[in-house]
Amino acid sequence: MLDLAILGLLKERAMHGYELKRQLGQRLGFFWTVSFGSLYPTLKKLEAAGAVERLADTDGRSRRRQVYRITPDGERQFIELIEQGSSSAWEEEKFPLRFAFFRYLPTESRVWLLQRRRDYLEEKLSEGRAGLTRARRGRADPYTLSLMRHGVEQTEHDLAWIDELIAAEAGADPPDLLDPLDQPDATAPPDADDDHPDHSDRPGAIEETRPKENTR
Repeated sequence: MLDLAILGLLKERAMHGYELKRQLGQRLGFFWTVSFGSLYPTLKKLEAAGAVERLADTDGRSRRRQVYRITPDGERQFIELIEQGSSSAWEEEKFPLRFAFFRYLPTESRVWLLQRRRDYLEEKLSEGRAGLTRARRGRADPYTLSLMRHGVEQTEHDLAWIDELIAAEAGADPPDLLDPLDQPDATAPPDADDDHPDHSDRPGAIEETRPKENTR
């Protein structure tokens, strides 16, 4: 999984390790997290396999940073990873990662992968409904029933979303895939400098914004 994420980000541009981790957190962190402890060993493995190469940092800000760039062989490996469609590849955490890089695939590959996902969700929904029926007959406690019902409803929602995506790919009354919140904000401040990570979540930074208490 991490191989695919790294290669997908490096397809856009070369990055150093800290920037890779930041991009992984910003763009994929909603459903997946990564640590430096797993990032750098994976980069080393990809480099040994000829999928990425290291370059000297030419911006003059640091002598120790290493910039990583995808190679032509890495491009080939990336497509192979994202197009994998065996049953074992459709675990819950793998589909969102592949979907994040769908723009690099031709239409027929996207449709095939979406249909594979649809088949998986339909089977999951059938099993979930059957399990919920058995639980009701067995007089399961209300919390268990509520949790199972939530799972069924979430699967129904995911299945409807996949159907919309397949319709969009087919050009049949395609939905607007971009929510208004996805539109770029011209007034948004630029990203912080890579060498100056954001520490706004530290307690000291938060306390500075609190009004002083009235001691009288």
